[in-house]
Amino acid sequence: MHSFYEQIEAYEGFDFARFLEGVSLRQVDGVLNKDYLSPHDFLALLSPAAAERLEAMAQKAHRLTRQHFGRVIQLYTPIYLANYCVNRCVYCNFNHRNDIERRQLTTAEIEGEAEAIAATGLRQILLLTGEKPGKDALDYLINAVEIVRNHFTAVGIEVNPMDVAAYCRLAEAGVDSLTIYHETYDRAVYDRLHPAGPKKDYRWRLDAPERGCQAGFRAVNIGALLGLNHWPSEAFFTGLHASYLQNKYLGAEIGIAVPRIKAGPGAYQPESPVFDQDLVQILLAFRLFMPRAGISLSTREPAELRDHLLPLGITRMSAGSVTAVGGHIDENADDGQFRVSDERSVDAVREMLIAKGYQPVHQDWHRLA
Repeated sequence: MHSFYEQIEAYEGFDFARFLEGVSLRQVDGVLNKDYLSPHDFLALLSPAAAERLEAMAQKAHRLTRQHFGRVIQLYTPIYLANYCVNRCVYCNFNHRNDIERRQLTTAEIEGEAEAIAATGLRQILLLTGEKPGKDALDYLINAVEIVRNHFTAVGIEVNPMDVAAYCRLAEAGVDSLTIYHETYDRAVYDRLHPAGPKKDYRWRLDAPERGCQAGFRAVNIGALLGLNHWPSEAFFTGLHASYLQNKYLGAEIGIAVPRIKAGPGAYQPESPVFDQDLVQILLAFRLFMPRAGISLSTREPAELRDHLLPLGITRMSAGSVTAVGGHIDENADDGQFRVSDERSVDAVREMLIAKGYQPVHQDWHRLA
């Protein structure tokens, strides 16, 4: 079976630094005048020269977003079901070797979390766990899906990669969307940052979004964890990956997220920091390359920045997020996966969107059966 891995292999030995430094302002202007962008056009928009054309990029990105999405912003929030994990990702607080309180929500606690979130008016939920593969973990997740479906019209998952059969079971249970970040597309960096555990298998994770499409999920969202590696190449491969899926699986809505890594456990710091202007450039390049793709922005980013990024192509935002297991019903819950920067309530985010002329949407779609 063909895989996106073949496209990555095609860029083996490609000199990204040389290409990016060689892009001229004239080339960028030429790209901005095109209706359809090639992969190299997209890469040119991630160059230092393109950073001098952010205003022109922003104007076109805004027009394209209005054309394809109007002024609608989808709102959702996560529920962290468990933080048990067998992986040893050096940048993650859920790392198997980290001394944190491990827990998994009971059936009653899942119901409580769902009720607390539903009371805010949200009807889209994202279920997350650490990676703990096996039949028991799958059965637990399916049970959680069946519980939250009573409160939400759209249920997504962000969990460990699975095979098509497992994804089909989850789809049958009521899961609508799959979110999975490849973290970094650079194989050497990926191997170094994942020293042990199932996540060390690069190909298994890389092909998970495609297996999700094959299982029939309505939406599949991907992204790289920006800051782990050279951001222009990571953004480039993310865009190529999204384009590959969108062109191959016409029935699936393909979305992109732009999470920036925060300081991790111990003394871990991002190896390739992504500054605010870099994030703006990445967002704009994504929108110009993939006008029909949804773009998500999480509460990893501070409130003021999220507000300013809205017109640049954002179509989906998390709100009222808590990254600790049970954090919606237990205000003392700690040891979240990362620290939330935008701590505004769902109401506050909703009011901000309305004040800026956007329509906050709590229900993406409605399942008939």
